[in-house]
Amino acid sequence: MAVFATNLSAQKKVTLSGYVKDASNGESLVGVNIFESGKSAGTATNEYGYYALNLPPGKYIIVYQYIGYNVEKREVNLIQNTRLDIRLKPEAQQLGEVVVSTERADKNVTSVEMSTTKLDVKEIARVPQLLGEVDIIRTLTLMPGITTVGEGANGFNVRGGNIDQNLVLLDESPLYNSTHLFGFFSIINADATKDVKVYKGGIPAEFGGRLSSVVDIRQREGNDQRFSTVGGIGTLSSRFTVEGPIVKEKASYLVSGRRSYADLFLRLSPDSNINNNILYFYDLNTKINYRINDRHRVYLSGYFGRDVLGIRNLVNFNWGNITGTVRWNWVISDRLFSNTTFVASNYDYSFGTPEEEEFSFKLQSQILNYNFGQKFTFFRNNKLTEDFGFNVIYYDFMPANVTGTIPVRLQNEYAVEPSVFYSAEWKAATRFTVQYGLRYSMFYNLGPYNLALYNNPDFPQEGEIIDVVPFKNGEIIRQFTDANGLEPRIGVNYLLSDESSVKASYNRMRQYIHLISNTTSALPIDLWRPSGRYIQPATADQVAVGYFRNFKNNMYETSIEVFYKDMRNLVDYRDGADLFFNERIETQLVSGLGRAYGMELLIRKNSGKLTGWIAYTLSRSERLVRGNLPGATINQGNWYRANFDRPHDLAIVGNYQWNQHWETGFTFIYQTGRPFTIPYGRFETEGLIAPYNPLRNNGRIPDFHRLDISATYFPKSYFTKKWKGYWSFGAYNVYNRRNAFSVYLREVEDQPNQTEAIRLAILGSIIPYVTYNFKF
Repeated sequence: MAVFATNLSAQKKVTLSGYVKDASNGESLVGVNIFESGKSAGTATNEYGYYALNLPPGKYIIVYQYIGYNVEKREVNLIQNTRLDIRLKPEAQQLGEVVVSTERADKNVTSVEMSTTKLDVKEIARVPQLLGEVDIIRTLTLMPGITTVGEGANGFNVRGGNIDQNLVLLDESPLYNSTHLFGFFSIINADATKDVKVYKGGIPAEFGGRLSSVVDIRQREGNDQRFSTVGGIGTLSSRFTVEGPIVKEKASYLVSGRRSYADLFLRLSPDSNINNNILYFYDLNTKINYRINDRHRVYLSGYFGRDVLGIRNLVNFNWGNITGTVRWNWVISDRLFSNTTFVASNYDYSFGTPEEEEFSFKLQSQILNYNFGQKFTFFRNNKLTEDFGFNVIYYDFMPANVTGTIPVRLQNEYAVEPSVFYSAEWKAATRFTVQYGLRYSMFYNLGPYNLALYNNPDFPQEGEIIDVVPFKNGEIIRQFTDANGLEPRIGVNYLLSDESSVKASYNRMRQYIHLISNTTSALPIDLWRPSGRYIQPATADQVAVGYFRNFKNNMYETSIEVFYKDMRNLVDYRDGADLFFNERIETQLVSGLGRAYGMELLIRKNSGKLTGWIAYTLSRSERLVRGNLPGATINQGNWYRANFDRPHDLAIVGNYQWNQHWETGFTFIYQTGRPFTIPYGRFETEGLIAPYNPLRNNGRIPDFHRLDISATYFPKSYFTKKWKGYWSFGAYNVYNRRNAFSVYLREVEDQPNQTEAIRLAILGSIIPYVTYNFKF
């Protein structure tokens, strides 16, 4: 593939290469536009800030251009391969000239990427937030194609996919629960975050393991120029970040912490039913990077976070993530870049009762994985860049371990997921760019494990176990190494003009681990299970086509995309399933098909006093489970709505800078109510009244809508010129909308033959906030 795409030249070329960084803090800059002044050749920095530009020997003026930074021009005389590192200076912000993105102004048109969203942290901070907490994940749900089932729900849904179909990476380490406080806040501390990029489609071949999306979050590297701090004191929590050089321009560090203090307010209550409760979360982000020399650089980063809940000394509940990443960048040659990564990630939760209780217990669940990856980037020439490498993931699943009066332990499960990939971006013509790639993944379900065999292995049922087969440590129970592991990816971009383009993409994704959970639960009681004898790997094929158009010198950005996603081997639960602490959980599950399709519209204003966007999604997400045995069919064998099917999703975000001291903003959201199941009737069994539900998700809760507002005040600094502080004020849910999170049915107290519907609203009133933010 590389041979036919290579543009042979009669004259041997030399390579100009190096890193581009922020002059104020040493942070690597991603996506810097670099070109020869005559525009005969150009390139951009990769995700680590490295670039390589191939030119014939001679004298050139090289231009380095990045939005929000002064343009840098360097005159070079290229005789041989040359290293040139650049530090760009941030440009002074002029009154009224607010820029909300550091992307190249026309990148949405010129890049082959589509179905992607990239948000700058400064932009996220301008959006009104619940209790003033700058929330990256919540802000992403304001973009097309990304939504949640409601306030107080864990996870998010992308283009009709389940919450477990999103690969969330923090410095290349996977996060299995990305929320704090029952889903109200994300675990991503914006003060420690460099940038966030979401792939909804056209996903590069280096990523795999999930069907719907990749959220790639990069932590800041730490200021290598001077010591600095940033923080904030808010209504719910406070945060503090410190960073600085270990050795100037060679090594730096960053430590960022955050803690909520709802528990401190609860203790002030005179009511013992309240002051005995515990509720708080904390997280800590750390990072160290060290430049050994011009060709070698290492990074160490970690995340430690936990939520703690205690209810009147009756129940204790806590959960959290721990991740660690070691990364080594090696410039092997001027055109060959290497990134080697080792990752460890752990998610666990536990809940139980105090030990002094007569029937005390403690339940623990955990998923642990280790990941070793190698990626090479080869800048073959100015028209062709290739990525290739491999990845190996080791999983250790602990579904449940109960200690206490009646100790019980479900079997651990183990697995290995190796993969290899190749991808390339080829500028085939002046107006035509192709991105193509192939990924091959495998999966091995390993012992030790005692595997139950059933009378009907295609539909296991309780009471039909015919044998139990023991597997030794490391012995393969089931392997998936066939051609179905091939995952082709392709994307194309054709420039209609300098301001418009059409794009198309196709990708196949494969997923080997599955979340067995009620996606509308407010508590993160997540049970992850690997593919094996009774759970098949899920696959998805997605196609997307889009039109992209910018106006007024890229001040306005518009796009419209349509997509169709076909999914197979999706795990769903049987009618009446008991998923909690079930040793034979395969007897409660069924496998089915899924489909999601829709249209996404984005209109965005990127600069000026007024900035913001309008995002609208029209989509459907449906499931089909049809079997030949009783209990193997859902919804009488017909397509039914997924739990998160919301046909209409509208978000309007605006921010206005009045002067150098005041900004105001607002967010308005409207969404179709999510589905729920309305029983057709009731029946009596063993003296109990149970609902009769032949259909699934045949009703909808009321539509969701909410308005949030904010104001930011930047006072004149009265301390030193280095001290910068500002106040944020705002209100969440301004007009007191009681949006229903779910609807449940119950008997009327005085009329047991009658049923009434009860709406459950998590946040049903206006919530004001005030936060003081500072930096020095």
